[in-house]
Amino acid sequence: MNEEMNNGGSVEKTPFYKKNWFVILLIIFIPPAGLIMMWVNKQFGKTARIVLTIVLAIYSIIWLTTLFTPKPTQTTQPEPTTQSQAQPSANVSATAAPTPEPAPAVPTEYKSALKKAKSYSDTMYMSKQGLYDQLTSEYGEKFSAEAAQYAVDNLDADYNYNALQKAKSYQETMAMSPEAIRDQLTSEYGEKFTQEEADYAIANLPQ
Repeated sequence: MNEEMNNGGSVEKTPFYKKNWFVILLIIFIPPAGLIMMWVNKQFGKTARIVLTIVLAIYSIIWLTTLFTPKPTQTTQPEPTTQSQAQPSANVSATAAPTPEPAPAVPTEYKSALKKAKSYSDTMYMSKQGLYDQLTSEYGEKFSAEAAQYAVDNLDADYNYNALQKAKSYQETMAMSPEAIRDQLTSEYGEKFTQEEADYAIANLPQ
């Protein structure tokens, strides 16, 4: 009982701060003060006081740890700019499409050989082999073999047409037969046309 009898037999009221409900409120809202009052006034049984003391001690430790532990600050990483995002693709494009190297310059001798080959083809209707021999001959143009080969490889000539013009010349000026003309066109001592070019010329001679 929270109320006691005095010597005169009257009932003595218990102060409010010694009552169980007040001690419970202190324990809830002010744990240290409530704990002290519980032990000083011997509220509750001994076992209950020990259990409550342990629970409040653990609670206080957790509360103090949470209170004094600094909260981590969050840092926001800046997003990459559009320029930095576009830079790798520009580097890839530069790597994928290198600047082409300029073509090597054609030597002057090669150009001269090509001009001479064109002149012979347009006026004398020579074969490819005949042009090469004329360009490299010591009695002809005396170009180097490399210059002559460049000339005949890069000459835009219709050798079927050249063979036909030669065949007409032989037919008109020397009255040669088609077979004789064919032999003259393909002979290594004659015009040096290919067999196919000579066949084209004979097939297209005027009747």
